[in-house]
Amino acid sequence: MDKTKTNYAIFIDLENAGGKVSMLNSIIERVKMRGDILLGKVYGYTDQFSELKEVLLSNTFLVVPSIRYGHNQKNNLDIQLVIDALDVAYTNDLIDCFCIVSGDSDYTPLVGKLKAMGKFVLGISRSEVASNIFINACSEFLFLESVAGGAKKKKQSAKEDSASGSLAELSKLIAEILDEQADPDGFLYASELKNILLRLRPDFNERNFGHASFGKLLLEMQQKYKAIQVVNDNYSVKVRLAGEGGRETGGRGRSVTQENWVNVFKSALQRYKEQGFDRVNPSVLKAAITNDDPEFDENKIGFKKFSDLLKQLERDRLLKLEMNEAKTMLVRIL
Repeated sequence: MDKTKTNYAIFIDLENAGGKVSMLNSIIERVKMRGDILLGKVYGYTDQFSELKEVLLSNTFLVVPSIRYGHNQKNNLDIQLVIDALDVAYTNDLIDCFCIVSGDSDYTPLVGKLKAMGKFVLGISRSEVASNIFINACSEFLFLESVAGGAKKKKQSAKEDSASGSLAELSKLIAEILDEQADPDGFLYASELKNILLRLRPDFNERNFGHASFGKLLLEMQQKYKAIQVVNDNYSVKVRLAGEGGRETGGRGRSVTQENWVNVFKSALQRYKEQGFDRVNPSVLKAAITNDDPEFDENKIGFKKFSDLLKQLERDRLLKLEMNEAKTMLVRIL
């Protein structure tokens, strides 16, 4: 993506996002890795989403409530989102990026108009409802399942969740940022890394970890956790993930073999289920497996096609294969 564009307005269809705190936090953090969120708005808010109040207030999001009347409430909210997005595009020159959390093809004309105005449009949606037309129209598109991360995050203690948090948690966060935002060679300038950290954790301060400079903190994490590599380049400090080429080289999860492949897929499906996904696109599921084992190939475990593997899992009653209205295959998690 064009990293010179950094100020976002984000519009979230809560029905599409699932209305969970963890999911909303994941969306906000992924956008904050890319730039500043100057304006945020959620649509379809009701009392059932009351647990989102803290997240919405702390991120200064505006709320458009869902007041049920007649059969066109969803259409009314969709129209309101389009009006609000265009209003921002025409009146706020500071915002050059828009994030739309919905996969509805009805938003395609909005995306086209925003792009014609020189705006960058990031789309995010559940794979089961994402329209191919909307996906292809966006400047960049992410499946919500991928944004949520495929692995369940560990619960933090109150102490870790406040102020600076633990050094181990900070190291994991920095690794996530590098994996997401590093240049093609795997590097990110330390100054840019710190700016992203401050967007994600406004209370961050290296002095909380006993260091007078951010560079010294990075050197401690390099030595202690071996997850990052700090390099001096013409009086500038750059950081990358440890490993060949600065990127992780396998080893993220267990290798998929003929003996364990069913359990590997069962675990992946369970993670999605715990995150609130009842259905996922097969390509998203395969990407999650490949993310843990880059060498994964269905041929190596005895299947000609990935769809054949899914049919075997259906026979094992771990999932059910369905077709949506667009005749796209979906995996329903049992």
